Amino acid sequence: MPKTVPKTKHTNVYTAPKGISDSILKEFSTQKNDPPWLFEFRSQALKTFENKDLPTWGPNLSSIDFSDFSYYVKPSASEAKDWKDVDPEIERTFRALGIPAAEQDVLAGVKTQFESDIVYGSLQKELSDIGVIFCSMEEAVEKHGDLVKKYLGTIIPIDDNKFAALNSAFFSGGSFVYVPSGVIVEKPLQTYFRINTKSTGQFERTLIIAEPRSKVNYVEGCTAPNFSSTNLHAAVVEIFVSDNAEVRYTTIQNWSKNVYNLVTKRAEVGKNAKMLWTDANLGSSITMKYPSCILRGDNSFGSLLSLAIAGKKQTIDSGGKMIHLGKNTKSNIISKSLSLNGGTANFRGIVSLERNSVDATAKVNCSALIMDNFSVSNTFPKIVNKSESGTIEHEAFVSKLSEEQLFYLGTRGYSYSQAASYIILGFLEPVLRDIPLEYSLELNKLLEMTMEDYYA
Repeated sequence: MPKTVPKTKHTNVYTAPKGISDSILKEFSTQKNDPPWLFEFRSQALKTFENKDLPTWGPNLSSIDFSDFSYYVKPSASEAKDWKDVDPEIERTFRALGIPAAEQDVLAGVKTQFESDIVYGSLQKELSDIGVIFCSMEEAVEKHGDLVKKYLGTIIPIDDNKFAALNSAFFSGGSFVYVPSGVIVEKPLQTYFRINTKSTGQFERTLIIAEPRSKVNYVEGCTAPNFSSTNLHAAVVEIFVSDNAEVRYTTIQNWSKNVYNLVTKRAEVGKNAKMLWTDANLGSSITMKYPSCILRGDNSFGSLLSLAIAGKKQTIDSGGKMIHLGKNTKSNIISKSLSLNGGTANFRGIVSLERNSVDATAKVNCSALIMDNFSVSNTFPKIVNKSESGTIEHEAFVSKLSEEQLFYLGTRGYSYSQAASYIILGFLEPVLRDIPLEYSLELNKLLEMTMEDYYA
């Protein structure tokens, strides 16, 4: 659950020296027990990272000092399969976040990442018995190396962008999910990420493979305590949705405001398949994240529900991309943003109907709520239509709180802050209703806390 939890008192097993170099990468790869092919993958990615420029089309990232981060922090000797075997302080942190309770009540499996590695993992036995795989990337490389090698870096190549290259060089932890043909995973799988040490980077890699006619729901959450120095989070997520399969991926991101959150997420969607992204961003200093769908198969469908809450000293640059390649493909982007206390919320989206995407349909609905005269909302849509038969709809609006609604709720006995909170929750409802109930309730609490701070 996305709560703010103080720094955990814990001594890590190993912390890499700060900075990036061939020798640091080699030692890191040795620590990970990488096979030769993976070390070569990492080495190529490091060279690519060094030759790539920072993106200049979004928020200003020039203050990032890559030499000031440690790129691998090993919290424990191995992944535990029982909470009793997890360091008590780490277990206490995840208990405060509600993970063990959620595992018992609503989840089919859990992975918890502390710093750079998974420290605890579980999967219901009935799922593993029918071939479902839910493990750390390290375990996947060791036990399912052929699958990892086949898919790794194929949707998001190492030269996609500077941060994808950095992740490809130093990725650690994250989840590998494999769902066999025809298998429906009824309950969600969840991975929770925690950064606990100042001036460190977290670079998890998530790889999901949903075979034909399968279905899976994956949820991730993340937090970090506040430090005076910055932290860097640069994840990569690659999802393969085979023909007639469905994947739902939900993110509740509540990083502290000292974190740069620079993430690349992309899915390839097959024939008659569905990819459903729900992406909620409340924390971090700067977020750049654009979950994307490549709708390669005929009759495929991609959906993105995006939520951004930008407060004081925050820039949330979010949105998504829908690339239509197959015939009769459909996509839908709904973006909701709230900016307050001088925060900046940007929507950045791309919809592309390629030449062979006959009868494709794309819809974009982008709406923003600005709470004061100091906050900012921007929209940067890009629409490309190379198809002779495609349809694209785009709708956007920016507004402030309705005085009429505030007055009405005031006549019903609600304070100004209470009335504003209810209006905001109503504005965000299209995204909130799509989030699993237990996470939606927690997100509502976070929004209420945000509004309490705003009106304090």
